[in-house]
Amino acid sequence: MQRVRCSLCSFENEELARFCSSCGAPLIDDEDATSTIAGLADLLGVLELDDELGNVLAEMPDGMGMLVVSHGPNLGSRYVLDQHRATLGRGPDSDIFLDDATVSRKHAVISREHDLFAVSDEGSLNGTYVNGERIELTTPLEHLAELRIGAFVLVFLQPVRNSDPALS
Repeated sequence: MQRVRCSLCSFENEELARFCSSCGAPLIDDEDATSTIAGLADLLGVLELDDELGNVLAEMPDGMGMLVVSHGPNLGSRYVLDQHRATLGRGPDSDIFLDDATVSRKHAVISREHDLFAVSDEGSLNGTYVNGERIELTTPLEHLAELRIGAFVLVFLQPVRNSDPALS
């Protein structure tokens, strides 16, 4: 039987697997890779230019953030981060419920200290990734950071304020 190697963690998966059994990344074959990466780049471009989303970010108070699902189940869903701590997982008591078998019940936590956001993995089976790197420690989240939790890819958005009055 042929195996499919994960492009992110190099784990060898069953031939018909759609997601990596080790890290939860979507498995794509070589001929689909270019169109998938281009599709994700197009989606991120749309997120940056989306008028409605831009208006939401502009009206969002300082110190808040948002996650937008850019790939996977619930594509386009938005989650406002308005608490000091938000849990992400498959457990029904999660603040952000991510319903997929590749997500642990208590997968990750996003915390906020003033205007700074950070994510930490809660010992999940498939890990938590920020900008393609698996995190082991609490990791800061910057505007447009890509957060991967199981089959979900979420983009972190934060209002970007122009603090220079000369440019206003």
